[in-house]
Amino acid sequence: MNKVTDDTTGITPHQLEQFQNLIAKLFQCCQERIQYQCERFDLPDAEFRCLKLFDQERYLTAKGIARKMNVVKSRITKIIDGLTRKGFVQRIKDPEDSRITLLSLTPGGQAKLAEINQFMEEVHLEVLGRMPESQRTAVLSNLELLKSAMRSVKEMMI
Repeated sequence: MNKVTDDTTGITPHQLEQFQNLIAKLFQCCQERIQYQCERFDLPDAEFRCLKLFDQERYLTAKGIARKMNVVKSRITKIIDGLTRKGFVQRIKDPEDSRITLLSLTPGGQAKLAEINQFMEEVHLEVLGRMPESQRTAVLSNLELLKSAMRSVKEMMI
C-alpha cells in the first residue's frame, strides 16, 4: 500500500491517527451499548437486530431479513425460531402464495419493540442533551458527512 499521508491528500499523520483512534473509540462505545441493550432486553444481538427490522414493516420474509442482516437464510431460521419461542414473532402463510411464509410481530413482539424504541430514544436524547445546543446541528451535519464518506469508500471496496 502506498503512503497514505502524502502531499496530495493534505491529511497529516496526526489527523490520520486521531481519526483512527476516534473511530475505534466510537465503535467500542457502540459495541458496549449493544451489549448492554441485549442484556437489558434479554435478547441475543441477532434477535435484537432482527426485531428492529420490523420497525417500519408489517410483514417480512426470511429471505428479506437475511438480505438486510447480511446473513444466510438458515441463520435467519434460527433467529426467527428464537423470536417465535419468546412469543415475539409469528409465521403466517401468504394468502396470495402459499409457498411464501410471512413473518409478523405478535402483540408481545410489538410491545417489546415499543419498549426497545423507547429506550433507544431516551439514550439518543441523553447523548444529544450532553452537547451544547449551539453545536448539535454541526455534529449532526458532520455525522452525515462522515456517513456519506464511509459509504463511498465502502462502495469502492465492493
